[in-house]
Amino acid sequence: MCFSGKSQALERALSEHPDTVCTMTTTSPQGRTELLRPDGSPVRVLVVDDEMSITELLSMALRYEGWQIRSAGDGTGAVQTARDFRPDAVVLDMMLPDMDGLAVLGRLRRELPDVPVLFLTAKDALEDRIAGLTAGGDDYVTKPFSLEEVVARLRGLIRRSGAADRRSDSTLVVGDLTLDEDSHEVTRAGQNIHLTATEFELLRFLMRNPRRVLSKAQILDRVWSYDFGGQANVVELYISYLRRKIDAGREPMIHTRRGAGYLIKPAAA
Repeated sequence: MCFSGKSQALERALSEHPDTVCTMTTTSPQGRTELLRPDGSPVRVLVVDDEMSITELLSMALRYEGWQIRSAGDGTGAVQTARDFRPDAVVLDMMLPDMDGLAVLGRLRRELPDVPVLFLTAKDALEDRIAGLTAGGDDYVTKPFSLEEVVARLRGLIRRSGAADRRSDSTLVVGDLTLDEDSHEVTRAGQNIHLTATEFELLRFLMRNPRRVLSKAQILDRVWSYDFGGQANVVELYISYLRRKIDAGREPMIHTRRGAGYLIKPAAA
């Protein structure tokens, strides 16, 4: 599985460099709040690779997560950028034109001793992976790599490092509606909303796919794990339950697209 953004530039880059990454079919993370620094600002990631195509792909994928991104094409630039940018994580290629990744890691550690580093290595370079981890690298992915895997590994490194607010990753936000996946708390405009377990799962599925029309079959499969076959009325029933709790007395967020399905989006101003 790899990354799928809607950016035309990203799709074009993916098609031009199929040996580096592959395409992905999962839904986008829009609607989920990004990992945040303790001060509430987005986390910062430095991407270091001398292949511009790879740097651009990674940067676009990580910006799609809501993160602040800087990049560098060599070791000297990486160290200088890290000094100025103070990243929360670094994606670092092992092979750079002016110095290898291990030398860059050593210099980064002097500037930022606790910053987690994710190495990019050649698929068959086992000795590089071992050397990187031994020298203090925190994790690695091999080329060709999955953008989704890079994002997932970075999320794990950032959370474990304590650089980000752990609670933010479990929160879905669409307009003034907030759902906490850990505590199962739901609020709209600051007002608590009590949902049953099934209502919660249905709302979570909608909020993980904001502005996207979801068919009854998709909802049945995800929320009830039913094969589609005459059970569509249960979807209609629970959509009506949600509307009474989410939209009652407010501008509606849950919408029907006749013949297509349902979607959730921020209320009209």
